[in-house]
Amino acid sequence: MRGGPSILGIVLAGGEGKRLMPLTADRAKPAVPFGGVYRLVDFVLSNLVNGDIMRICVLTQYKSHSLDRHITTTWRMSNLLGNYVTPVPAQQRLGPRWFLGSADAIYQSLNLIYDEQPDYVVVFGADHVYRMDPRQMVRQHIENGAAATVAGIRIPRSEASSFGIITTGPDGMQVEQFLEKPTDPPGLPDNPDQVYASMGNYVFSTKALIDALTEDAENDHSIHDMGGSILPMLTAKGQVQVYDFDQNHVPGETERDHGYWRDVGTLDAYYDSHLDLISVHPVFNLYNREWPLYTRNLQSPPAKFVAGGIASESMVAPGCIITGQVTQSVLSPGVIVEEGAVVQGSILHDNVRVGRGAIVRRAILDKNIVVPPGATVGVNPERDRELYHASANGIIALGKGQRVL
Repeated sequence: MRGGPSILGIVLAGGEGKRLMPLTADRAKPAVPFGGVYRLVDFVLSNLVNGDIMRICVLTQYKSHSLDRHITTTWRMSNLLGNYVTPVPAQQRLGPRWFLGSADAIYQSLNLIYDEQPDYVVVFGADHVYRMDPRQMVRQHIENGAAATVAGIRIPRSEASSFGIITTGPDGMQVEQFLEKPTDPPGLPDNPDQVYASMGNYVFSTKALIDALTEDAENDHSIHDMGGSILPMLTAKGQVQVYDFDQNHVPGETERDHGYWRDVGTLDAYYDSHLDLISVHPVFNLYNREWPLYTRNLQSPPAKFVAGGIASESMVAPGCIITGQVTQSVLSPGVIVEEGAVVQGSILHDNVRVGRGAIVRRAILDKNIVVPPGATVGVNPERDRELYHASANGIIALGKGQRVL
């Protein structure tokens, strides 16, 4: 924050993302493409930078090459002002071992905090789709004097079994417990039919974070996780408060997309989040210029529609050439849909080519896939389940460069 306390941003970007296979077969989950031109990590970085948090360390681990390359080539900050976004791989500073968990990742990287000497540390996850002004959460944290503040999003109590749940005291702010996917948690004091789900976003006072990480590192029985170890430890000491995400407002938001947050940890969640983008009145609006989402500049010509090619209820990135028909789909740069081809309800990543007369329906095709002329993907789900990866809801997914039979 300019003219305010010094803040260091730490983004946890080391997860494997196994539930997003095959999209994570060759890349880290935060590097997975989203929305045509973005990577998942762009959402958290855009929120931090728009919120004037300009010194950010992105902790990486698994299959991090494409993520590291994206960050270093895209997120170039002003050296004159001392700002930076830097990927930090597992450095094995404490011995020949990888990160044991998200808390251990920060503990092994404490040199970053010692070097920067911030007043507060903001720790956010790297694989959620949302807009948030972190300054408002930091402001509450400072005003209330908490050691740690965790962002919570209100969800129906009936859905609690799918999330990590935060329970609060009578004041609705003091965190009393973290419950992992409970079946019958207590409702909120002001709304018994709702509960707080943890968003995986935290603000810490620096000394409290260092002390907690050090204590956790000495506990051989800990899983060394921020949400599973550090926050419960500080909660037991009465030092954690919740920040209600519904109170967060960003410039340019609409009533429809206020409070939007999606964990795209599964293929079905990833697919459904794309459908949120393409409706006439989108549930999540990529076109908010007052709180922009940043990514790399594309050196591509405009999308082209020729010989009767059409696209409706879709997003088409630069460099695409459409000769066939595209509906309710999201196309990344360089996609080619040839004459007579049909793409329906699908997500096509960079440089996918759909051949003449081919049909792609309810599918996710990763980069550089070629669908031969006359071939089909998603038309015969039972057959495709035997040939390709299929989600619980029947979305057919092909990995990078996978051959279409």
